[in-house]
Amino acid sequence: MNHAIGIDLGGSSIKAVVASADGQVLTRETVPFEDDARMDWAAKISAMADELKRTHKDARVGISAPGLAARDGRSIAVMPVRLQGLAGLNWTQHLKSPTPVPVLNDAQAALLGEVWLGAGKSCTNVIMLTLGTGVGGAAMVDGHLLHGHIGRAGHLGHISLDPDGTPDVTGTPGSLEVAIGNFTIQERSVGRFKTTHNLVAAHLKRDTEATAIWLKSVQALAAAIASFINILDPETVIIGGGIARSGDALFRPLQKYLDVMEWRPAGHRAKIVPAQLGEFAGAIGAARNALTTIEG
Repeated sequence: MNHAIGIDLGGSSIKAVVASADGQVLTRETVPFEDDARMDWAAKISAMADELKRTHKDARVGISAPGLAARDGRSIAVMPVRLQGLAGLNWTQHLKSPTPVPVLNDAQAALLGEVWLGAGKSCTNVIMLTLGTGVGGAAMVDGHLLHGHIGRAGHLGHISLDPDGTPDVTGTPGSLEVAIGNFTIQERSVGRFKTTHNLVAAHLKRDTEATAIWLKSVQALAAAIASFINILDPETVIIGGGIARSGDALFRPLQKYLDVMEWRPAGHRAKIVPAQLGEFAGAIGAARNALTTIEG
């Protein structure tokens, strides 16, 4: 098999790529969809797969989607609230594929993509955090993506940093997601800022109140990363998502906090790097998964 089609189902759009086995991304496509009971996203993914297979007939298809992937890797087993109809949908049957269509959680797919062609290239022990509305995560240990017993492994945004804090969507009190996710920014700033982007902009203009709020969030991120390093021992920590585009405003204070918090036996330190593949990381990872998954 020389090519694979990777399709990533996001919150409001679908990303698709065609990638060769040697790591060339030949095609990139984005299609918006309506998240409603008609399962508009499912129909559009079918249409995209059919179109891309016309020019790459022998390409296998891989899917990336939010939620907990089933243990057999053929569907998303659990997807609360959004994307009605996704949970339990067998993608091999839905796409009428003659070969199995492997399915990954979107954060796991993004990490796989970054390890193949992005910021984690050649790494075998690496974790990824995506900082956005919430905090997504995934982990690879000794070259293996961690899935866990029911697929919860790698949900790094739900580590508890404050047992007395506000519960997050999973019920975890005072989680990393609560500490830095964009969905809590108005609460953390007592209504002053509507987005983290606005907070960071004010911080860069030397607004002391904004700086205090922002650095408290970055400190929480550093504490979480120091904990992940102790548990999983990664060589590289990849940070992506919209908040990561803050650049030096994020990475400089984060590194300063880690200089204090990180355990560094024999002077070893984990690399903290920005993601490289952007919004197509999940699709690229889904293609990689399709290229490497054994049929059965």
